[in-house]
Amino acid sequence: MNRSQLVATIKDKKSVLCVGLDTDLTKIPKHLLSEPDPAFAFNKAIIDATKDYTVAYKINTAFYEAQGIKGWETMSKTLDYIPKDIFTIADAKRGDIGNTADQYAKTFFHTYPYDSVTVAPYMGEDSVKPFLQFEDKWAIVLGLTSNAGSADFQLQQCGDELLYEKVLRKVSEWGSVNNLMFVIGATRKEQLQHVRAMLPQHFFLIPGVGAQGGDVPTVCENTMNDDGGILINVSRAVIFASNGTDFAQAAEKAAKDYQQQMAVYF
Repeated sequence: MNRSQLVATIKDKKSVLCVGLDTDLTKIPKHLLSEPDPAFAFNKAIIDATKDYTVAYKINTAFYEAQGIKGWETMSKTLDYIPKDIFTIADAKRGDIGNTADQYAKTFFHTYPYDSVTVAPYMGEDSVKPFLQFEDKWAIVLGLTSNAGSADFQLQQCGDELLYEKVLRKVSEWGSVNNLMFVIGATRKEQLQHVRAMLPQHFFLIPGVGAQGGDVPTVCENTMNDDGGILINVSRAVIFASNGTDFAQAAEKAAKDYQQQMAVYF
């Protein structure tokens, strides 16, 4: 999906909601465990319930890889089921170089045709560039994350700036606003406005809203641009809004509530 298509979807739905399909078999409703593929049954119901309010789905590949071959099959079926006008993210956080990075890119852009994949930039340009060689595909590079451990490296002084600032400036030179996004954590409220000033046109994938304590107004007011410019990821607060037989209805209500909070900014 190219930028203009993504922007059109955002403006049509008046939403920047990304639903994270972090499908943990220990948390899904117990009545689904008798299904031939419980995770897919859960994902299918969540997608059906939330697709009208959502502009992106983020599949956290770890929850599928942990199940071996069956998990990869579930992931593939889930990806195929997502409507084609909704942006798809492989949250795989790959980060390697050379031929290995090439193979990771082929995995998530060809074998499993996602629109984007999350990438760790620690190994430098040759760990990111292979993901930028595909038309209408995106690399979503870790920038400023919302976990407590981000302070170990990202917030450390590095010359005349913090390390995360150096990463954002350098990585932005390797691609363009049409194929590079950055992960910027919503719980870092004090940095949101600063990061947007640094990168006025790039899209941000913003986790941390919902269970991690971030909120929609703070994120939208400090990071949105004329194209929307952000994807606010919410996982647990939507998909696990209920663990009963009403889980899909609860997910729909949660997604609609988030979309309505976002709509006021359009």
